[in-house]
Amino acid sequence: MLAHVLTRLPILLGTFAVIVTAAFFLMRLAPGGPFDDERRLPPEIEANLRAAYHLDEPLPAQYLRYVGMVLRGDLGPSFKQKDFDVNELIAAGLPVSLTIGGIALAFALILGVTLGTAAALHRDAAGDFTIMGFTALGLALPSFVIGPLLGLGFGVMLGWLPAGGWGSARHCLLPALALGLPFLAAIARLARGSVIEALAAPHVRTARSKGLSRHRILLRHVLPGALTPVVSFLGPAAAAMLAGSVVIEQVFALPGLGRYFVQGALNRDYTLVMGAVIVYATMILAFNLIVDLAYARLDPRLRVRS
Repeated sequence: MLAHVLTRLPILLGTFAVIVTAAFFLMRLAPGGPFDDERRLPPEIEANLRAAYHLDEPLPAQYLRYVGMVLRGDLGPSFKQKDFDVNELIAAGLPVSLTIGGIALAFALILGVTLGTAAALHRDAAGDFTIMGFTALGLALPSFVIGPLLGLGFGVMLGWLPAGGWGSARHCLLPALALGLPFLAAIARLARGSVIEALAAPHVRTARSKGLSRHRILLRHVLPGALTPVVSFLGPAAAAMLAGSVVIEQVFALPGLGRYFVQGALNRDYTLVMGAVIVYATMILAFNLIVDLAYARLDPRLRVRS
């Protein structure tokens, strides 16, 4: 396992360096700047502002300066929210995004595997058709459509849950549900196909012929192998879920990292956008590494190869 981590680590670090470099230069090359809405300032004052944030230096010098700051754990000051630096803004918004994303991922994984397994065990029955119809609907409706519908139905019309804002556990339910439903549908379909394939495997037929209980066969012989495609799907699913959380946070007015990312992009707040990109990239790469380790744990062929 340690050898697998050491093999993957240089690839992850190289990917992280490419992401940071590309984001830095794309932000600088995009039209506009952080002080474009302050053009009424005298030119000398604007020049002083650019010098204070080192924006008057050549791009390579700015890049090397920023990399040095990142290596020290300093993401720099916010160009627009002058009372805060980027570290403080991310520390305020990241727990909200992690809470919503964690609940959505757990909800999608647990319920998706459960529904997919139930559909496979009742293949071609009414329950199978019902579950597959539900998953088809979940895949057809993206989160930015599900979110407003859930807020309108359960928040505005029924009044059961808050339709927006942040402050209690009840505020997490609708955003997590809207974010997790499309991934629940995808996981359920993957789990159904994998469980059907595992049930027809020779070792499962042998276990059934030995008189093992259906519960034991399912837990010990079917699910460990059937979960391998689901685990491999979690890497890109986590990346898509993080990207989708930006939209969900806007729909439900959540003070999360995605909201700061959107505000920073609109205001050309270079350091805030870069800080959000660094955090997103770190979480995605770390989660992909965890998925790789879990995949190697579930698949005996990878352990033997290691």
